[in-house]
Amino acid sequence: MLHPQFRWFSHTGERFDRESYVQSNTGGANRWDGQELSEVEVVAHPHTAVLRCQVVDTVDRGSGPEQFRMPMTQVWVRRGDRWVCLAGHAGPRFPENFVPTGP
Repeated sequence: MLHPQFRWFSHTGERFDRESYVQSNTGGANRWDGQELSEVEVVAHPHTAVLRCQVVDTVDRGSGPEQFRMPMTQVWVRRGDRWVCLAGHAGPRFPENFVPTGP
């Protein structure tokens, strides 16, 4: 579901293209245990959509699961009859006890 020209910016400032993004999430020590989206807002036009939300990723990087809470934005585009993710970013990461409120 990633566009061939996909780009991602992480909460740590890392920049990824499609190949490096997939490799970082499948070839390393990271194990994804879950992802929850809240406060989801989508603005859509015929061939472009923007998703904005709060995300909680549960990831085990080798020392047990930890949660990453942060805002996330994704840009989706239509390719034929499918929606694919063109770009996005997550961050900054909220402190562990932070509870976001309101828009």
